[in-house]
Amino acid sequence: MTENAELYRERGYLALPGFVPTDVTHALLGMMKGDLVRGGVSFDQLKRKHALLANEAVEVYGRHYLPLSTFLWGMTPAVSALVGTELKPSYCYFRMYSAGDVCHVHSDRYACEHSLSLLLAASDELAWPLEVGSQHIEVPRERADPDFADEAYGSVPMLPGDAVLYQGVHRLHGRITPNPNRWSAHLFLHWVDPAGPYAEHAMEGVKIPATETLAMERA
Repeated sequence: MTENAELYRERGYLALPGFVPTDVTHALLGMMKGDLVRGGVSFDQLKRKHALLANEAVEVYGRHYLPLSTFLWGMTPAVSALVGTELKPSYCYFRMYSAGDVCHVHSDRYACEHSLSLLLAASDELAWPLEVGSQHIEVPRERADPDFADEAYGSVPMLPGDAVLYQGVHRLHGRITPNPNRWSAHLFLHWVDPAGPYAEHAMEGVKIPATETLAMERA
């Protein structure tokens, strides 16, 4: 097992500064924005209320914009290497936060056994931390809290291109410091261990075709 994998398993999270070049993160965000504009969809139309957030936020799921799912699938070998075991992707989504936004402290559903928070871009390029709890929890909490109360946690400042890998099911996490940027764009990617207790959530919403159905020859 690598040093990163051991640290991840012990602490429950791993800071990954500069994990994805900003040329890539900006290009992905620009492509999505361009496709939405061409489709006659504005970011404002995609805002939704969420129990974790004080304000509405733009959200786009990979099943609705397939390049996000493709990004998730392509990141799987790199994240598997960091975790130290072969993973299968479950799902992903994009979220845009506004100035002053916070994300209440919570844990995730079982499809988020291993999660990656990636900051794509931020209007003012000001660091905004992700906080992750220090205590392993066995069952996800069915509530969201404004802070960690008396529980210990780690804080990882994030700039565009930075990522944090964390155990979404078993570690509390959130953003309790208000967003210092006018806006920031984030991608959340999730995986499960195909040999673990949450294997049924792998490839959520995607049916894997049999080889014989994939023939590319001309009839």
